[in-house]
Amino acid sequence: MTAEALEKYCGSIFWNSSFLQREDPDLPVCVEQTVLVWAPLGFLWLCAPWHIAVLCRKATPTKNLSKLYLCKQIVVGLLFLTAIAGLAVTLGEDYGPTRDTTATEKNPWVFYANPILFAVSWILLILCQEGVRRREGAVDSTTLFLFWLILVVCDVFPFQTMLREALRMGEIPDLPRFCLFYISFGLELIALILSAFADVPREAEDLVKKNPEVGAAFLSRITFNWFNSMVLNGFKRPLVQKDLWELSEAESTLQISQRFQQTMQTELKAARARLQTKMRKRGEEKASKGQGEGLQNGHQNRLGKGVSQDVLMMEEKGDENEKKEEKKKKKKEEKEDYPKSWLIPTIATTFKGVLWESAIFKLITDLLSFASPQILKLMISFTTDKSIYTWTGYMYAVLLILVAIFQSLFLQQYFQRCFVLGMKVKTAIMAAVYKKALVVSNDARKESTVGETVNLMSADAHRFNDVVNFIHLLWSCPLQIALAIAFLWIELGPAVLAGLAVMVLMVPINGLLANMSKNVQIENMRYKDKRMKIVNEMLNGIKILKLYAWEPSFQNQVMGIREQELVVMRKFAYLSSVSTFVFSCAPALVSLATFAVFVAVDSENVLDAGKAFTSISLFNILRFPLAFLPMLIAAMVQTSVSKKRLEKFLGGDDLDTNIVRHDPSFNTAVSVCNGTFAWEKHAEPVLKNVSLEIKPGKLVAVVGVVGSGKSSLISAMLGEMHSSKGFINVQGSVAFVPQQAWIQNATLRDNILFGYPLEDSRFQATLEACALGPDLELLPGGDQTEIGEKGINLSGGQKQRVSLARAAYSQADVYLLDDPLSAVDSHVGKHLFEEVVGPKGILKDKTRILVTHGVSFLPYVDEIVVLKEGCVSEVGSYQSLKDSKGAFSEFLDTYAKDEGKKHTDPTSDGEEVGLVPDLQDPQADTPPEDIVSMTLRRESSIRRSQRNGSVRLRKNSSLKKPKPPADDETKKGQRLIEKETMETGQVKFSVYLQYLRAMGWGYSTMFFLVYFIQNVSFIGQNLWLSDWTNDAEDYYNKTYPNWKRDTRIGVFGALGVAQGVFVFMGTLLLANGSINASRILHSRLLNNILRVPMMFFDTTPSGRVVNRFAKDIFTVDEAIPQSFRSWIMCFLGVLGTLFVICLATPIFTAIIIPLAVVYYFVQRFYVASSRQLRRLDSVSRSPIYSHFGETVSGLSVIRAYGHQDRFLKHNEKIIDENLKSVYLWIISNRWLAIRLEFLGNLVVFFSALLAVIARDSLDSGLVGLSISYALNVTQTLNWLVRMTSELETNIVAVERVSEYTELENEADWVSGIRPPEKWPEAGRLRFENFKVRYRPELDLVLHGITCDIDSTEKIGIVGRTGAGKSSLTNCLFRIIEAAEGRILIDGTDIATLGLHDLRTRLTIIPQDPVLFSGTLRMNLDPFETFSDEEIWRVLELSHLKEYVGGLQEGLTHEVSEGGENLSIGQRQLLCLARALLRKSRILILDEATAAVDLETDSLIQKTIRREFSHCTVLTIAHRLHSILDSSRVMVLDAGKIVEFDSPSTLFNKQGHFYSMARDAGITTVDSTALDSTALDSTAL
Repeated sequence: MTAEALEKYCGSIFWNSSFLQREDPDLPVCVEQTVLVWAPLGFLWLCAPWHIAVLCRKATPTKNLSKLYLCKQIVVGLLFLTAIAGLAVTLGEDYGPTRDTTATEKNPWVFYANPILFAVSWILLILCQEGVRRREGAVDSTTLFLFWLILVVCDVFPFQTMLREALRMGEIPDLPRFCLFYISFGLELIALILSAFADVPREAEDLVKKNPEVGAAFLSRITFNWFNSMVLNGFKRPLVQKDLWELSEAESTLQISQRFQQTMQTELKAARARLQTKMRKRGEEKASKGQGEGLQNGHQNRLGKGVSQDVLMMEEKGDENEKKEEKKKKKKEEKEDYPKSWLIPTIATTFKGVLWESAIFKLITDLLSFASPQILKLMISFTTDKSIYTWTGYMYAVLLILVAIFQSLFLQQYFQRCFVLGMKVKTAIMAAVYKKALVVSNDARKESTVGETVNLMSADAHRFNDVVNFIHLLWSCPLQIALAIAFLWIELGPAVLAGLAVMVLMVPINGLLANMSKNVQIENMRYKDKRMKIVNEMLNGIKILKLYAWEPSFQNQVMGIREQELVVMRKFAYLSSVSTFVFSCAPALVSLATFAVFVAVDSENVLDAGKAFTSISLFNILRFPLAFLPMLIAAMVQTSVSKKRLEKFLGGDDLDTNIVRHDPSFNTAVSVCNGTFAWEKHAEPVLKNVSLEIKPGKLVAVVGVVGSGKSSLISAMLGEMHSSKGFINVQGSVAFVPQQAWIQNATLRDNILFGYPLEDSRFQATLEACALGPDLELLPGGDQTEIGEKGINLSGGQKQRVSLARAAYSQADVYLLDDPLSAVDSHVGKHLFEEVVGPKGILKDKTRILVTHGVSFLPYVDEIVVLKEGCVSEVGSYQSLKDSKGAFSEFLDTYAKDEGKKHTDPTSDGEEVGLVPDLQDPQADTPPEDIVSMTLRRESSIRRSQRNGSVRLRKNSSLKKPKPPADDETKKGQRLIEKETMETGQVKFSVYLQYLRAMGWGYSTMFFLVYFIQNVSFIGQNLWLSDWTNDAEDYYNKTYPNWKRDTRIGVFGALGVAQGVFVFMGTLLLANGSINASRILHSRLLNNILRVPMMFFDTTPSGRVVNRFAKDIFTVDEAIPQSFRSWIMCFLGVLGTLFVICLATPIFTAIIIPLAVVYYFVQRFYVASSRQLRRLDSVSRSPIYSHFGETVSGLSVIRAYGHQDRFLKHNEKIIDENLKSVYLWIISNRWLAIRLEFLGNLVVFFSALLAVIARDSLDSGLVGLSISYALNVTQTLNWLVRMTSELETNIVAVERVSEYTELENEADWVSGIRPPEKWPEAGRLRFENFKVRYRPELDLVLHGITCDIDSTEKIGIVGRTGAGKSSLTNCLFRIIEAAEGRILIDGTDIATLGLHDLRTRLTIIPQDPVLFSGTLRMNLDPFETFSDEEIWRVLELSHLKEYVGGLQEGLTHEVSEGGENLSIGQRQLLCLARALLRKSRILILDEATAAVDLETDSLIQKTIRREFSHCTVLTIAHRLHSILDSSRVMVLDAGKIVEFDSPSTLFNKQGHFYSMARDAGITTVDSTALDSTALDSTAL
């Protein structure tokens, strides 16, 4: 439409610039009647179809009509009436009876068109609102809210025009239309307010209570107001897990992982296809290459007939090397052969919606950020040019705040989308890794240890999370850089290139520094790992350290490594202070270069305020992308490593499910048809040509010597092995009892039920049969007792029985039992066989396949399968095999010879120990990312080496039967390990002071002072600049003197460099101070932990202590100095900004106070909730990793029972619990950011507004300065709160470390009373009414022990589980202190001596051969007090000389973690060597031979009898045979000595000892060892 047509349509002028060029501007009426009406209505018409489409759908369930809905519809109805009334007025004026007949002209068209347009629109709107009501899950409509908003804003103009007109004329010219307009304006306002509220239907109210986001209206969503209630909650009291809201469907793990899995399947398929093609091509190339080579070789052979022998020899060698190379190459190729480049496309496709949304928001934000400098430029020209009307200034101020508000809103939406996307990607990867772990094949499983797999879930998934958060910066940074340069070029012309050159030069310098830092960081991590490895070993073997008094040696080792680590840290700190220097100088140098070149190039160029401050604003925008790009690229490089690892793991082969068939047509329960099985595809087969048929309901024993493939046969039946030929058929369901019990961290009942519903009678029967009744009485919470990780608070035998009970309860058809009876005492084994497995047991009608070493059970089985070297050598009944004199009778000979000793396989000792209520948990309960993998790796390695749980470390404690607990007490006892205290509330100020004190007051004050001066020079530089720009007015139309120009540039530059220098100094001071603090805090922690009584380690999971050394010390080392520095800088930055604004417009001080109050409250509210959400996140994260570690270690059991889905569900549940806090934490950050940005925007608005008001008294330089400062304040404010919160979060580490430095210590290591050099010379022991309890609140464990033991006596100590045997030895070493009474050694009361004086004079050979990583020599003699000759002598005595002599490094041979690279027997012999070195007069043997084979056992026994004949020896026996030759036997029961005499006397007395001997099958004490063991085997 042309202007003329519009003027005809309106009947008035459409546009004339004179309307605006006056003091009181206004818009022409025609514009108000056309453009301002069509804009909002056009928007409505565009959006209507989407709403109306809902009405066209078939039956949508109609919701109840709410009051809000009815109000909305009534308001629109009234508006419709006003539109009709408007039309009626026009018609009445033109055609009505009262019309003015004299008037020739009728009303213009617009008076007809607008009411009709409105009427139709209102009808449309009524339909739209009905559509919103019917839409599933909708509570309001964004588009309708925006329509009302636009409409009201557009109507503001006619509103004031009509008012002004009426006031000017003193009367109302057009009364009916005037009234109708104001009525409809009022209704529109009401409608706008109504549309801002959410209309939550009644059926959704419960859902909204659980998750308020679902019921949040548009305004509440963009300002995150729906989160207010959570913040309020968190401010009133610390949040706990149950306060957190439910996740919405889209955020739940199930949804995310399903979508991800679907995409992943297709992408993986394509990737696998690509891999196949590549392999085919490679094969073809090789083939063609091979043909070529063949021809060449032919030629050479003919030539080579006369070549001398030497050359041939050399050639052969060459060939061999080539072959080796080929092999290596092939291996490498195989390693590289996995489907690649499918993970990124999968993520992109799965989450494309969010990616696009966030990209659009980011684009808008970037474009808006360039609007502020332009408005600033206009603002400055407004202050310089006094001819511009005042209203322009106000308009600019309003524009500034509008741009800022829109930028804030879009930016926060962008951030929220990105962080949620990061969270979803991480969740998807975690779920995928877990799912894959359940089906992964053994080949793939061997590639990575448990620790590495957990790392995929924690570290690698987290990397993706971090990168995805900022993925859009890849295109946004270059875009921002390009735009900024373009705008700068417009301002300053080619001079920009000078500034840009400086910036570009900074990039390689920063890159170089970053690279150097990275190398230093790698070195640092190496020391950290080394230190953590020792700390970890130290804590796991803490008991041994205490018993041997070796703590100082280990303390020195750790301190040595720590010093090296601190040296590297100092290097790193210096490097980072250089890069900080470069970074802080950059802005000053860039502006200096640009302005200097600009002024110098041409004398016409004068720097005025507009140019200077617009450029500075643009340079500020440039700083961010230039700093961030290199960081992002580095992060992407790191993530590519994670990507490779994840692709390799997730793209690996699954377990072949077709190996085991379930064909019902077979008439056998289990058939193995000519099967050959290996653990991996290309490995040697372990089982060869095995054929077996097992009839339903039979009990079949599988026997064979160690390594003959018994366990492999069971694994094959479970489908865990790779089959190269043949197949297995199993009918019905399977239950599996592994050789090493796998126990979950759950209640005892859950461990047995294993996901099946509870049937009480069946449950009780199972408990009864598995002999768990007595154990339940001992357990504090009965079957509701929580079992620690890896069954830590159960003894080996109890674990095995729980494992068996799980199988028995499951009522499967086929039972695969992998030697479950080896880990229990002989009498228990007998009971289990009779009640569960045997022909009369509760499983008598089931098919049972039992792998066993127990010869005594064999006569009772239906059939025996004998394995030899992976083949079935014979099958038959006991009698027939015995007669055939084949492999079976050989087996019988081997095992019957010493079945008594062998029968109680490794963990039998466990049974004797029973339940120890306070064990150490070997793994973190809140594992930090870096430790969890370490701990788990160590766990798996201990598991591999020691076929019996790593529990025995702690078994030397015992327990009295507790009184039947009252209800409230039960709850107390059920929890084995106290929950870690989670700090709540605000961190005390004293903690900050403690850190500053550790830094040193000198450093702290200097540091603050230097930063303050730096800030002053920054403000000075900018004030100088604003003064410089005023020269443009002073020298208007004059030549600018050169001296003035040079002074200006010189001072400006000097102040810039000064800032950099001060920052550099400050950072150096901080670096030195923080390294001081790190050193002091770590040495205090280490010093104290080594002096804490044993009881502490029994009740605290070692993971928790490791956490202090790993995560908390890491925070003290790296995070605290960083956040401390950032906080100081932000704080001073905000102060500086406010100072400059007040300087320009002093009245601003009045506005500061209310803003500061609001700011303070927002900040306090936020910090309270955010801190707690962060803590909840870390607390809820650990179960994910523990559950994963647990799943990986129990894979075969989970697969055997077919419970993969249940575990998947559980995994989803615990990830969801974690996501609740993560999601809310993300929202809490956005909630805060948007509120702070609004505050910042207000600062900008007021600084601009006051500048407009005081324009006559201000010079343009100061205006530019104050507004460009204000524009920067938003981000600084945001950072300040972030830093405050981060500093608070991090300083908690100091609190946690100091908590462990204040723990109560055990007695002094060395006291005032020192024993004589040769003490104890005789080795006499005397107990006087000795009583002891483990912890003050527990009952006595030993009740008044009184006895005398003479010099060189050999005493055996026996007693049932929990009788107090181990407690007795603990008391000798004062691991537990006496409650009453005393122990005398050679007449000296041991309580008066220092602990080290006492412990170095006694020797113990512990149950568990604990070794530490280091050299063999270090393991024998950590203080290096003995000569090499002495060490070789004891190695000879302990039968290790040959072995150690054969090692390349001899005594310096490195022992791996936990002694992995030595067999258990060798480890036990090393412990014997330790004892021989000590040569003390009192030796305590804690059933030292439980874990060794028969040969080693007899070696050790002989050596002990010979070498320690002159010593007093106390032997704690878990098997009676070993103490039948003692001089006296002490029988303990419930902490009292019940019998104490020679074995034969006690046997004839027929008391306690007699009944125990009878149980063990000993019929006469005089019988030789061999007879007794043979009898033992038959007695079962």
